[in-house]
Amino acid sequence: MKIAVLKEGAGETRCAAIPETVKKFVALGAEVAVERGAGAGASIPDSEFETAGAKLGDRGEVLKGAGVILCVNGPDAKDLAGAAPGALLVGALDPAGRRDAVDGYAKAGLDALAMEWMPRITRAQSMDILSSQSNLAGYKAVVDAANAYKRAFPMMMTAAGTVSPAKAFVMGVGVAGLQAIATARRLGAQVSATDVRSATREQIQSLGAKPIFVENVAGIEGEGSGGYAAEMSPEYQKAQAELVSGHIAKQDIVITTALIPGKPAPRLISDAQIASMRPGSVIVDMAAGAGGNVEGTVAGETVEKHGVTIIGAANLARSLAADASALFARNLYNFLSAFWEKDQNKPVLPDDDELVKGIRLTHGGKVVHERLS
Repeated sequence: MKIAVLKEGAGETRCAAIPETVKKFVALGAEVAVERGAGAGASIPDSEFETAGAKLGDRGEVLKGAGVILCVNGPDAKDLAGAAPGALLVGALDPAGRRDAVDGYAKAGLDALAMEWMPRITRAQSMDILSSQSNLAGYKAVVDAANAYKRAFPMMMTAAGTVSPAKAFVMGVGVAGLQAIATARRLGAQVSATDVRSATREQIQSLGAKPIFVENVAGIEGEGSGGYAAEMSPEYQKAQAELVSGHIAKQDIVITTALIPGKPAPRLISDAQIASMRPGSVIVDMAAGAGGNVEGTVAGETVEKHGVTIIGAANLARSLAADASALFARNLYNFLSAFWEKDQNKPVLPDDDELVKGIRLTHGGKVVHERLS
């Protein structure tokens, strides 16, 4: 079994393998071929892949005869010319946003596996690329906010007087939000947080932050399938907006993380609410790539409105390329090794397996995922 590791396109710093996972794949009995320069953005020189047991080559050489193709972002089918029919394409393929690419994979006879659709169950925790990358992104969001904020985060008592701690508010308490809370607390801020899922109240408190919740309004549970947040009732949205308006005016740092699978990001902060914040405050919109939680957010850019800095965060994990690559690569290895059959020296994916059904987009020349039918 030959495993190909592709070099990513412009702007992507991460790599789908690291020397550690190359060694593990070789130990399973696989041959690993890495496209030259694949690890450059993550500070992994080609020589380290060679030392780990990989062979280097150009795109055509790497793809030739490969039974598994590893990537961070799914390439277009035309960029996989020479890949063998039946090969597994494993990575973040953005099936909802790149349906044409998925159709191309089917036409090429590839088995496309979208790791971002991995079911969020206990068995799959070590394979969950969304969680591993979101954890880093939540940390980086606070670091970026601290960099843009022109004051200190912690309380400081000095002979010249006392510096008050920054007040940070995290909206959305998933993996990214929890890490944002923890990081802001480590930096010394006074932290509060909110979420539509009432079950997160204890998680917020466990990290030493203050929970801010709408009470006694229909739809408070907010728990969607797979642990994601669900879209809330109009009554809840109105009550939340009123609560947030009063709270946000007192905050120095706001981190928004709210996403709803398959839909544009919900609007959490209006222009009027931004105007209520004091000049010099900072908002980091982690949902900028999905339309943004904040009115006026520009994905990938930093803008200023009413004296407030708004950072349109786009894939913050890329800015921590070495760690992000390591976690992503281990996610892919954990998935493939779980299905590795020693006798056949390859991963065997049962059609009736819950994980396989969750992520398999194409098979046998057809698009087979029910969410794409």
